[in-house]
Amino acid sequence: MPDVLTRPWPWYVAGPIIGLMVPALLLLGNKSFGFSSNLRHICAACLPGKVAFFRYDWKKTGSWNLAFLAGTLLGGFIGGRLLATGSVALSARTRVALTALGLHDLSGLVPREAFSWAALATPRGIVMVVVGGFLVGFGTAYAGGCTSGHAISGLADFRKASLVAVIGFFVGGWIATFVVLPFLF
Repeated sequence: MPDVLTRPWPWYVAGPIIGLMVPALLLLGNKSFGFSSNLRHICAACLPGKVAFFRYDWKKTGSWNLAFLAGTLLGGFIGGRLLATGSVALSARTRVALTALGLHDLSGLVPREAFSWAALATPRGIVMVVVGGFLVGFGTAYAGGCTSGHAISGLADFRKASLVAVIGFFVGGWIATFVVLPFLF
């Protein structure tokens, strides 16, 4: 198997490829990049009914985005399972910081103490999944889009609201990393 498929690509290759998706989507179909709308499309397709938010022609507005989502999931599976090299390279400083939080098994893509069925069956795990999921969903709806939509498409379009949203995402991530995670672990 070619080495280029099994090792991480440098930022100066992967970044421009992701960045070029924005003008390609705009030029080829006047589409905006983002993933949060997929949940709305799935709900509109599977749960049509009385909720006005889900009553729209999802086939007309969301079918391309759902195909993009399916391709992303398939690509993630291929990259994570079929082309995986076994572990992620972490700096010594990151390993020390994670170990100080009580995360010791750093052999896979994610720490097993935080992302396993046993960890999720604890009160801490329930708080992380339920409260975290609610906050992500609420934040996405409140901000009018997800991190990828605002950070990639919105900033590329020079949208002021996207800049504010991205700053909020980074502040929220900082608070979660340095305030919430140490409290939970």
